[in-house]
This record gives sequence, C-alpha cells and structure tokens, in this order.
Amino acid sequence: MFPQRLDSTVAYDIAKAMMDGFNRHYRLFRTESARAQHRFETRDWSGQQRAQRERIEFYDLRVNECVMRLMKEFKAEQQAMDVWEQVKLHYIGLLVNHHQPELAETFFNSVTTKILKRAYFQNDFIFVRPAVSTEYIENDERGARPTYRCYYPTVDNMATELRHMVEDFGLHVPFDNLARDCELVLDALKPQFDHVKLRANFQFQVLSSLFFRNKGAYVVGKIINGFQEVPFALPVLHNHQGRLVIDAALSGEDDLLILFSFARAYFMVDMEVPSAYVQFLRSLMPRKPRAEFYNALGLAKQGKTLFYRDFLAHMRHSTDKFRIAPGIKGMVMLVFDLPSFPFVFKLIKDFYPPQKDTSREQIRGKYLLVKQHDRVGRMADTLEFSEVGFPRERFTDELIAEIEKFAPSQLEISDRNGDGDIEVVLKHCYIERRMIPLNIFLQESFDTLQPRSGADEPALERARTQLQRVVLEYGNAIKDLVAANIFPGDMLWKNFGITRHGKVVFYDYDEIEYLTDCNFRRVPVPRNEEEEMSGEVWYSVGKHDVFPETFGPFLLGNPLVRAEFMRHHADLLDVAFWQAHKDRIAAGHVYDVFPYERDRRFHIRAGQELLD
Repeated sequence: MFPQRLDSTVAYDIAKAMMDGFNRHYRLFRTESARAQHRFETRDWSGQQRAQRERIEFYDLRVNECVMRLMKEFKAEQQAMDVWEQVKLHYIGLLVNHHQPELAETFFNSVTTKILKRAYFQNDFIFVRPAVSTEYIENDERGARPTYRCYYPTVDNMATELRHMVEDFGLHVPFDNLARDCELVLDALKPQFDHVKLRANFQFQVLSSLFFRNKGAYVVGKIINGFQEVPFALPVLHNHQGRLVIDAALSGEDDLLILFSFARAYFMVDMEVPSAYVQFLRSLMPRKPRAEFYNALGLAKQGKTLFYRDFLAHMRHSTDKFRIAPGIKGMVMLVFDLPSFPFVFKLIKDFYPPQKDTSREQIRGKYLLVKQHDRVGRMADTLEFSEVGFPRERFTDELIAEIEKFAPSQLEISDRNGDGDIEVVLKHCYIERRMIPLNIFLQESFDTLQPRSGADEPALERARTQLQRVVLEYGNAIKDLVAANIFPGDMLWKNFGITRHGKVVFYDYDEIEYLTDCNFRRVPVPRNEEEEMSGEVWYSVGKHDVFPETFGPFLLGNPLVRAEFMRHHADLLDVAFWQAHKDRIAAGHVYDVFPYERDRRFHIRAGQELLD
C-alpha cells in the first residue's frame, strides 16, 4: 500500500491537470485558427465555414474532457473544500508567465463549476475577479512574432513601405498587382492625414496576424501621426484569376466597428497572446467593450466571463429595475430589459399559440444554428446563461407576474444562499444587444409624416429619408441572409432592429430555416369561382413550403413603405429570386457578403468584379 498523498500534493496535481487541460484546448484552438491561412490560400470556402462552426465546440469538449479526467484520477467531486481552496492557489502559481492567463482562469471556472455544487461558487473557489494582470504580456520566446509590427514611411517611400507591410504576412498566393493596390489604398487613406504635416513619429502599426473570415483576409492596424491615430483595415480577396487583390481601405472607428460587429461571424486569428491583441484593438475602437473583442476573436467563453463581470459592476452602480421590454410581445420569447443596460434578456415561454408548432428544444436548436452560422452582419450574436441569479428588488412586479404566467418553469424565487436576500433565479436565458425595433422606428417616421404632426420641412425631409433608408436596409438584410443560406421565416418588421450605425439586424430565430431546406412555390391558379373568392387557403401547404408572393399583404400595408420597397426589392416577392439562390447554394456556391459598401471596393469602380 502506498501512503495516502498529502492534501497539498493532491491539490497541486489537480491544478496541474486543469492547466494541462487548458493548454491542450488553446493549442488546438490556435492550430485550427492558424490553418485558416491555408484554407484562404486554397480557396477552400466550405472548409473555412466548417472550421468556423466546429471551432465553437472546442471549448466545451475540452472542459468535459478535463472534468472526466479529474473525476477518474482524483475523485474530484469528493475532495474537501479546503483542498479546492489550495487547488486555486496552486493554479494561480501556474499562471505566472503564462501567455493566456485570463483564458486559463475562465477554463478553471468552467471546470470547477461542473464539479462543485453551486453553493461553493464564490471567491474562495473560482476566479470572480482576475488574479493575474494581462497588462504588457508579450511573447518573449526567441524568434517569436511581436503582437504588432511598425513601419516608418516617408513622403517619398510610402507606397513601398505599405507594400512591404503587406508582403510581410507571407501569403503564398501572388497578388494581381500589389503596387497598384497600394497606391489605391494610399489614395483612400491620405485624406486622413494629408492635410497635416507628417510628424516625427509618423508610422503604420499593424497586427502581426491576418484576420480570416469567410472568403477574406484582413490586415488590421493604425496610422499614427503626432497625436492623431487613425484605425484602418485592408480586406484581401481572390479575383477571378485566383490572384490576390486589396479590395478596399476601411478607416476610422466606425468602419472598424462594423467590421467587428456583434452580428458577424467570429474571426480566425493565430494569437499567442490574445490579451495583447485585445489591447491593440481597443486602441482602435475604445467604445467597444473588451468582452466583444474576445467574442470577435472566437474566444466566446472569455467574452461571456467579461460580459458577466461588466453586468455585475453595472448592477452595483445602478438602481433601476428590470421591466417588460417595450414593443410587441413575442409568441415564443418573453423579453425584458434593464433600461440603463444596453442588452435585452430573453426567456423561452413554456407554451405557445397553436400557429407556433415548436418546442423548447427546437428553439434552442435554432439559436445554436445562428451561433454556429455565418451571421453576415444581419443576425445578432447571443450569450446563453443558465441558473442566473438577480436580486428580487430589481424586478418590477409586472415582470415577475409575466414570467410566472408564461415561463414558470424558468423561474425560481428564494433565499437560495440563506443570507436573507431574496433572489430571482432564471433557469435559462439568452442575452442580446438592444436595438430599436424596426416597427417602432417606422412608426416614429409615420407619425412625423402625418399631415397635422406639426413638423417643419427639415423634420419632414429627415423622416422621409429615414423611411427610405430603412426600407432599403430591410430588403438588403433579407438578401444578405439569403446569401448566407438563411430563410428568416417570420419577416415582420417587429422581428428586425436598427443598430446605432443604421444597420438592420434580424433577431427572432424561432422560425429560421436553411434556404436549401425550403420549397419555394407560386400560389396555384384558382380552379373555380369558389376557390377564387375563398378567404381561406384552399390549396395544400407543406411544412417547408414558402409562397413569396404572399409576403406583400403582411409587410407592405403602408403606401410609403410599399412604394419604396417595390422600387428596390420587388424581386423578394418573386419565387424565381428565391429559387435561383437556393439552386446556386445547393450547387456549392458561397456568396460574398462584405462588411462595407459596394462603392468602397476599388476594382468594382474600375469595372472588375472580384467574385471568384
């Protein structure tokens, strides 16, 4: 018989096993991200999409592997609590000089909370706050790439230095004409700094890894000139001949916020020190929360951790109450918000009206589909939480009554921690960034345009322009979803929202389907007068049948909306539009959906279409 090991030895071994589990996870995550360059170079677009979907599952797989190891080798669930306190202390020691300490802390929390009972989810056993700073971490291994590279062009050699900057990424596919593209980039960027003298510190700083998403690779950096800093991003694409081109020059914070939008798929980026990338990106977009940068880089669990910390801080420094969200109530989801917090919370209801033939499991499957799919800037990303506790006094009585009526299985109200503080616990909820519902936005425009609204001519002109732009954007949003093989199902205005950049985004997922699973049909010609005069649907309708010509009566009741919609998007009422896209996607075509406007593209203006 071997003597029983000391508790401290067991604690260290558990901590080491957890660190091994995290290191394996990040090694696999980084390897898959690095392979994005080869897929880009070989134009393996379906492989790129598949890898983006599969990488999302990596984290949970590695957490479960680690839990199983700890249960098998250490009977982790039977260890005393003082052992778990030591585990955390040993783990902190292992974080010294680690290049991803914040991610490793989150991994520790994920594993620990799967093993311990919820009563022990407190500071002594998990990382409620970070224990190790991520400031100034750099990859100091010999020969390692720095987080970003610097270039110091002069007036005379600016195009040459820009070319060197692009060539240093080492892409194995030749450019069509890199010198030409660099001149186009400079022509687009020069207005940002050409009106002032080039200062002594004039430089380009560019992150050392490319950002891959869908069919593009993005160079991300900034121009520094004196006290001025201008963010920029250069999308690199393939042309028809299989050669590379720089497609546009995006510049300024707003351009990059759209590129890194919460409504887009995650990037694939090879990063040794992710916190350094986040710090650099925050210098480009200071208004964007750190949580959303981690999400955009594919590190969604870390984004979720930071979001929750930000939420707890907001709760400590606010006093308003959760309420039923303004707008038309949904038939499937119960939506509420905290007015001072820019997100909405969604609960799946326990029962639905007869026309909604669905289930809780099916709805969760739809949200998972959106999480794993290319959101093309038109579907909001969601955070998913289970067993979330809130102080009861922060809920209005009306909201509690609403939840008790429509989602009682998701609600628990109790003094769960035994400290006298009544807590509202939600068993499962989704959290999304708040937007202005499109139907409310349109109604405000309609109200202004009423003959006796009292608005002056400038206000009327603004309302007309807003209405025209939003109807155009709405149709564009549907067409972008179609290009991504998504049929939104319920296309009513209330299921779309407006972001602060004026983009229309879809956020009601319980009826979405893959476009290729839909059967697009024309309404049959009535066979007799009785059928023609019938107020009911007299023809057979299959589960996946869609009749585009019937969209009009539901969407285009307002004459102003109808005129604008028909001017730009009449094809959405034609079955031929939908069937043509379905056929192309089924044949393996991957559409381009760009995070910038068509008129920003260099070679489109020159009459050269780049779609490969």
